[in-house]
Amino acid sequence: MNQYLFKKECKELHAFPHVIEFALKKINTIQFDSLKKEASEFLRLYYVIDGRFDWMIEEQHHILYPGDLAIILPGQSFGGEKGFLDIGTVCWICLQLQQLEKTGKMAMGKWSRLTDHECRAIGRILLLNNNPVISRIKESGALFQNVQSELINQEIGYTARTNQLIDELFILIARQLTRQNNSRRDFPQTFMKLEQTLRENLSHQWTVEEMSALVGLGTTAFSEKVKSYTGFSPLNYLINIRISEAIKLLKRPDVHVTDIALDVGFYSSQHFATTFKKLTGYTPSEFRKKNIPTTD
Repeated sequence: MNQYLFKKECKELHAFPHVIEFALKKINTIQFDSLKKEASEFLRLYYVIDGRFDWMIEEQHHILYPGDLAIILPGQSFGGEKGFLDIGTVCWICLQLQQLEKTGKMAMGKWSRLTDHECRAIGRILLLNNNPVISRIKESGALFQNVQSELINQEIGYTARTNQLIDELFILIARQLTRQNNSRRDFPQTFMKLEQTLRENLSHQWTVEEMSALVGLGTTAFSEKVKSYTGFSPLNYLINIRISEAIKLLKRPDVHVTDIALDVGFYSSQHFATTFKKLTGYTPSEFRKKNIPTTD
């Protein structure tokens, strides 16, 4: 198996400004300081072909075996558990995304044929994922191999085909993470992470499809789990979060009621007032008067 290391300035990557690095490395002897822990601004995907690798991802220890794939998001720390690459063979791709926000909003760039909705869904799955290592995903190895072949041979249509293969890699990862999440019984932990994400961006008009994508579930399964876990439908659960945040803000006399309505995701102050009274028995103004003591 021939080794290769294509960096951004290499002729093989001239047509792919979004690919920072693409490589396959066979390690026969240990080289100290060959994989120090560091963070980068790029998305990195590492696939183990053979060997056993001890890696640290975000200060968590992970052991990878052949067929395993590691996902290191922009800003996350990554390195060898002992600071070097273990003996074995690994390939990787380093990609520059156009956008990846904490809310899960992700944009690949013009090279990708994934829709904006698909990119957002994949971004949220990646960000909400609790385990950066996917076990036994050998299909990704075949995609890496096909990308290598396209870059080296550069036959007609190789640019479109290479970008298509990278898209396929993202689709494969998102689907595998969804299946992985569905098979786990850690929904309460995932649910807490979901709620945190929603609270951090309540002004966004969340849909059930977007929320279910955050936890890697289909809309039906997600709705059933939320109903079982909270007693509410997903949208009613979201409204309750919005009202709870509004209650906190109403206790601050310096914040205008209309601003509160928009900040917590209601499309108008009237909609906010109607919903607030329905759930609390008070209008926002009545609640504020009741809960903010007057000063003489």
